[in-house]
Amino acid sequence: MIEKEFPKISEKNDKFEFTGETITLGRITLYRIRAKKDIIGKDGEIIAKKGDLGGFIEKEGNLNYHSNAWVYGNAMVYGDAVVSGDAQVYGNARVFERAEVFVNAKVYGDAQVFGNAKVFGNAEVSEFAKVFGNAVVSDYVEVYESAAVFGNAKIYGNAEILGDAKVYGNVAVYDFAKVYGNAEVFGSATVSGNAIVSYDAQVFGNAEVFGNAEVSGNARVFRRAMVFGNAKVYDNATIFGNARVYDYAKVYGDAVVFGYAEVYEYAEVFGNAEVYNIKVGNPIGKSERFDAKKAVRN
Repeated sequence: MIEKEFPKISEKNDKFEFTGETITLGRITLYRIRAKKDIIGKDGEIIAKKGDLGGFIEKEGNLNYHSNAWVYGNAMVYGDAVVSGDAQVYGNARVFERAEVFVNAKVYGDAQVFGNAKVFGNAEVSEFAKVFGNAVVSDYVEVYESAAVFGNAKIYGNAEILGDAKVYGNVAVYDFAKVYGNAEVFGSATVSGNAIVSYDAQVFGNAEVFGNAEVSGNARVFRRAMVFGNAKVYDNATIFGNARVYDYAKVYGDAVVFGYAEVYEYAEVFGNAEVYNIKVGNPIGKSERFDAKKAVRN
């Protein structure tokens, strides 16, 4: 780090000043800031005292001086990114390109928020998580560990995205839903309620997983399929087409449920079973095959 002449700052800015201490990222120079007054949060907590050093920003516009927002630690905000409201960016976090962090949001650890991403409300992005593209993370959402949220994904409510999970595309994950492990939710899929998508599972297309449903293992749910209620889909099971799995039903093993099939009540579909265009309310034995010509079970 070297001492360097710092950029001009507005006369109206009574919040922070540049110290002249810099970090260079390629052709970009970032400047450490220092509080010119106490920065007090909306609940009365002191975020920074007058004279406290903050983090690094590229220009005055990266940190709204009309707000209580603060950047500190070794955090970096640059490009056209803006931190405002009562938001905090700290640790080794980076916010850059055209990203926005505002309201009461927190970005910390080694997290990165970039692209056109927006993180706001009481949302938190931490550890090694990344939020980018046109993604929106809001409310009380937590994105952490090494999770990635990107594309046009919208995460809100009290949802959690963690582990090495990837949520992207036009996806919506909300309520108290959780996506973790190496799971992927993409396309235009929806995960909501108290639903869980975990391990190496994939939910994509226009699929919906909601209620208290769980999709785990190497399971795949896609096209317009729905898994809801207290249903569980796991192992190498595949649900697709317009299929529905709900109530307390279970689909596992290498089973496939597709077409307009419905598996419900306490039914179990497992082994190498294939269920196509029928309704199943009772267990199917291992390796049995059902299609529209054979049976409809209620």
